[in-house]
Amino acid sequence: MTTLSSTLAGKHALVTGGARGIGAACARALLLRGARVTLAGRDAAALLEAQRDMNALGEVGVEALDVADEAAVQGAFARAAERFGRIDILINNAGQAEPATFLKTDAALWQRMLAVNLNGVFHCTQAALPAMLEAKWGRVVNVASTAGLVGYRYVSAYVAAKHGAVGLTRALALEVAAKGVTVNAVCPGYTETDIVRAAVANIVAKTGRSEEQARAELAGANPQQRLVQCEEVANAVVWLCLPESSAMNGQAIAVAGGEVM
Repeated sequence: MTTLSSTLAGKHALVTGGARGIGAACARALLLRGARVTLAGRDAAALLEAQRDMNALGEVGVEALDVADEAAVQGAFARAAERFGRIDILINNAGQAEPATFLKTDAALWQRMLAVNLNGVFHCTQAALPAMLEAKWGRVVNVASTAGLVGYRYVSAYVAAKHGAVGLTRALALEVAAKGVTVNAVCPGYTETDIVRAAVANIVAKTGRSEEQARAELAGANPQQRLVQCEEVANAVVWLCLPESSAMNGQAIAVAGGEVM
């Protein structure tokens, strides 16, 4: 097995939304640094496929769960801890985005965005944090978005939820600062993920632009004039998990080519 280092050897990391995109990239990066990894998410088949793809990198487990369901989270986290030991590192990556103008954002859409993007962070962190505090060591990294730092048109519910996730990050970081646990957020700009592919399809359907034009419009928000890659986000996430990053706490780091200063 080839690893970049054994910096995280003996640590157990749980990654929500771990079957694909940024979550899968984070899982691979953690495995390459020696961690045992549990992939969590709603799509059991996708989780098992990702597990097969990553098995050569290290120890990988899977837990099917909906982060918006508190009981499901508690049960899945308990099973994961039985398998690999306490959860030392939590990557709250599960997310969902649905576009709508504010006046077309009904209560159901609003609640869906809060349920996954904010409540899910709350439920998962509450499930993992007690063991971290007992061990006097832990890392929580919330994969938010530049939407948690600035506003965007037509996704007000998503923006509100991601701002909430960043606010939760900062508040909890202060609570646990002297207890060996750090809490940070990584805020990607438009990244090559399923969410961006759905945004491209939506632009094409509503404006008649080509897929290439739609992708260029999203990439244009980045001063580097490109989409961020999942591995670039994962590099920032994993850096925050390393023992030598213990002074990083309560931060919301934009990975967006300079879009947000």
